[in-house]
Amino acid sequence: MHLLRAPLTARTWRELGYVLSGLPILTVAFSALVTLLATSVGLLVTFVGVPLLALTLVCARGLGAGERARARLLLDLDVAAPAPVRPRRGRRGAAAHVVALLGNGAAWRQLLYGVVAFPWSVFSFSTGLTVWATGWGMLTYPLWSWSLPWPVVALGEDGAGRTRYVDTPAELAGFALLGLLLVLAAPWWLRGLTTVDRFLVAGLLGPTRLDARVTELEGGRAAVTDTASADLRRIERDLHDGAQARLVHLAMNLGIAKENLTHDPHTAARMVDTAHHEIKLALQELRDLARGIHPAILTHRGLGPALQTLTTRCTTPTTLHTDLPHRPAPATESIAYFTISELLQNISKHSHATHAHIELWKTDNRLLIHVTDNGHGGANPHHGTGLTGLTHRLQSVDGLLLIHSPTGGPTTITAELPWRDPD
Repeated sequence: MHLLRAPLTARTWRELGYVLSGLPILTVAFSALVTLLATSVGLLVTFVGVPLLALTLVCARGLGAGERARARLLLDLDVAAPAPVRPRRGRRGAAAHVVALLGNGAAWRQLLYGVVAFPWSVFSFSTGLTVWATGWGMLTYPLWSWSLPWPVVALGEDGAGRTRYVDTPAELAGFALLGLLLVLAAPWWLRGLTTVDRFLVAGLLGPTRLDARVTELEGGRAAVTDTASADLRRIERDLHDGAQARLVHLAMNLGIAKENLTHDPHTAARMVDTAHHEIKLALQELRDLARGIHPAILTHRGLGPALQTLTTRCTTPTTLHTDLPHRPAPATESIAYFTISELLQNISKHSHATHAHIELWKTDNRLLIHVTDNGHGGANPHHGTGLTGLTHRLQSVDGLLLIHSPTGGPTTITAELPWRDPD
């Protein structure tokens, strides 16, 4: 059924529109770009050639923007735009922009696209339109052949040298059947043509792998900065609302006890006892805060013992299995620890699970974390800030978070981190 529906699907008609619209657009673009390029190269010995060549590259970037939009509209191919052209730091003016444009690799690749895509569009237009029109013409020929004054489709000559035409019902049916086969094959021919177009658009009009990597690292740096700022705000809030408030209350109690020391020793002793209790609570809160920043057991004994301690504090019964050949770098240990800590908190608060299991192992140069629970499922990084923040934090260090949590459970979360050996 899919084969029979293919000629009538929206995708086929969009691909046909892409093939047919490519020739007129690229004909104009090719003519303009080649003319400008040839003229600018011929005038490079003069002052006019350099800005004219820069204008050629500006036109090529404009063509690239239009072709990306056309591919997005008709091929559902979303190719990111290359980075804008920026002069070197500290340089300004028209001359600096011209120099930056002439040294921009993306502009030259888009110029190459304008030159290469034109002959391909000629081939795509001619073959695509021929296959499409011929197939539908043959399929519908029995419906409109009666309107012709004489038969136009010849089968060849008979033994007497007379031309035989398609005019009998059997011949018309056979001719329509061949047209049907061609109509059914046309979508796949168009799909093959547009596959080449997809390759050209993605390869020549989008950012290079290096550009994409730079953008990814910039996004990762921003995520790390945001995460660090959020952690600092959390620490400040915990200190302000917890230990700092207790210490202020402690200072007030000690001040009152000092005033009552001579004339009311009993009240002073009671105030000192209260202050002693407040000191214990403040110290416990400071220990919890320090453990949240970086637990001492993680530094001294490593990831395995630190996670064992973490699982014993989890309200959901949790088993742990680690298979690590040796300790990774401290940064990797810290990220893995707090990733598992966040996941265990989510399990305790939201999953209603009765059991959880954690596995850690090393493969090649990656650290893999596998956390499962038998809760009710439904975990979704788009419906909360916890998993979303965790995803961004892992992505900032080239990590990955995969969540499989169907409604009704169980939930399986796999985290992947780059393994770095300690210095």
